[in-house]
Amino acid sequence: MMPMAVWTSGNRDNIERLLNQRCWNEARLALDTLWREQRNTSTAQFILTCYQRMRSAVSLQERRIVILRSFTVEPLVPMLRAASVLLGGLDLIVRMGDFNSYAQEIIAADSFLYRFDPHAVILAIQARDIAPELWYGYADLTEKQEAQAVERVLRSFQDWIETFRARSTASLLVHNFEQPDVSRQGLLDSVARRSQISAIQRLNEGIRQLAMTHAGVYPFDYDALVARHGRRGWHDDRKWLTVRFPISSNSVVHLVEEWTRYLMPIFGKSVKVLVTDLDNTLWRGVVGEDGPAGIRMDEQYPGAIHRNVQRVLLDLHRRGILLAVASKNNEADALKVIEDHPDMLLRPQHFAAIRCNWLDKSQNLRSIAEELNVGIDSLAFVDDSPVERDLVRRQLPEVAVIELPPDPIGYARTLQEFPLFQRLSLSAEDQERSRHYAVDRQRRQFKDQLGSLEEFFRQLQQQVEIFATSRETVPRVAQLTLKTNQFNLTNRRYTEGEVAALLQTPGVNVYEVHVKDRFGDNGIVGVCITRRNGPVCEIDTLLLSCRVIHRTVETAVLSFVAHQSARAGAGRLEGWFLPTQKNGPAKSFYPSHRFKLECEKDGNSLWSLDLNGAAIECPDWISLGHETQSSIRDTIHCQ
Repeated sequence: MMPMAVWTSGNRDNIERLLNQRCWNEARLALDTLWREQRNTSTAQFILTCYQRMRSAVSLQERRIVILRSFTVEPLVPMLRAASVLLGGLDLIVRMGDFNSYAQEIIAADSFLYRFDPHAVILAIQARDIAPELWYGYADLTEKQEAQAVERVLRSFQDWIETFRARSTASLLVHNFEQPDVSRQGLLDSVARRSQISAIQRLNEGIRQLAMTHAGVYPFDYDALVARHGRRGWHDDRKWLTVRFPISSNSVVHLVEEWTRYLMPIFGKSVKVLVTDLDNTLWRGVVGEDGPAGIRMDEQYPGAIHRNVQRVLLDLHRRGILLAVASKNNEADALKVIEDHPDMLLRPQHFAAIRCNWLDKSQNLRSIAEELNVGIDSLAFVDDSPVERDLVRRQLPEVAVIELPPDPIGYARTLQEFPLFQRLSLSAEDQERSRHYAVDRQRRQFKDQLGSLEEFFRQLQQQVEIFATSRETVPRVAQLTLKTNQFNLTNRRYTEGEVAALLQTPGVNVYEVHVKDRFGDNGIVGVCITRRNGPVCEIDTLLLSCRVIHRTVETAVLSFVAHQSARAGAGRLEGWFLPTQKNGPAKSFYPSHRFKLECEKDGNSLWSLDLNGAAIECPDWISLGHETQSSIRDTIHCQ
């Protein structure tokens, strides 16, 4: 029998055959295999060409990127584009500033940077270019000259970041500076009162602090990236001196991967749930054959390999990523290990769902997604078996299947570095996500005990509070716009920088929705953005987390919006419904609240409500409170 992995062959002739036969999913998987095997510029160009041929069948999200640089980056661009399209379905349109023109591009209001209106910008500058006295001439500097050089560079970055943020809502990724592989002072640098290393460290800490003071600005730890892969091997001195390309051929892919790891969370490309296998993944051995005493996950090799995997999963759990199990096992055997084994770090409370049976993994993944009320594309899957991984890829192409290395010692690092697990901010809701889902099980059980849906709503004792978004909650609001799919009327996506800019835009209101009930606090689970245009108030965005939909919270939010709009002098409330493959739960929202259909265009529909003719009433089982920009708090107990 032919091995299952053959069908995903990354052979280019095989890929051409699949494209000609219009076998789009198989072609996509084969391209993914090809990229894992051959990550270079030639492969990247081939992948991009193939995706152009599949464009009508593959949904891609277009995003504009600008790279401002002090060194040559052209060879990296097709690789960045290929990695992004394969991993996150991002079609990057990349433009580069002229060599060493980064300052002019940022400062000039009419530069191509602002005309292009990018979604994200990468600012990649080397220390030797912006501070040659610190890089080449450090040994000749006095203490005062060193301090002046550091101050000058940080002042420049402050000016650039502030100017950029005032003119653009794009996310900004700022490279810090690598350390030289050999200090200009040699060994003296490690014992002298002043050192080249400490000077560059001060620059890097200054850049980090500057980034933290602006929404949507992120420090890119280029120095740590170079150190991880080896300073001496990172560089190619000949290429630097001849074509100003400082990076060796073997190192190029590492920079591309690191850029990708940042761009995925910037554009909301992340997973919500990691579904893991058990045998030979979370522990060494097969519990059904070896028994609980025969499996290994202790501190000694080889058990330590799998203990490290569990440590990484604990880190992901703390980061707000839900954990679930899909294992071909006897449930009683597996649960006994999870509950009682002395070396097990992960316990039942760490898992939002557990499936231990003999069904196909794809069937269990569907069941887990349904239980957790998330899309299939919100799942990542890890399994030590290449056959199981290939089956899931084939049957559920939406799932992010993590390709593990042949040697299990690399499992933990692979999970640590997986781009779709990365976060650039961590909200209170992220940290409490596992608890929220555990409590939601209690809600479902409570609902099943009651006689009717209305009785459930009344007994639930929901409190909906609506606040004007503040700077502190911008990351959570942006996160919701980037990741919410099911109840989302328009699917407009906003980065942190864009949300921060909306807060300063006249006529625009950005509200966040908090929901509490008898079982606890759900945190910020909704966003509403309105735009005032004369007598019309437009609902730009209205979305709710899947945790609170179908509980009439959306009606409470709409009643607030209608009340606020009328009080501000608007006579009509308008909103578009822009259908997607995933927002079916929101389709009937406007007509079910007596909005009138005004027009339809390209499958989209515009709805309106005369605020003078009808009021939207908050359900009487919800207590609604709100705080607007005026900081005057009102509480409405609906009757």
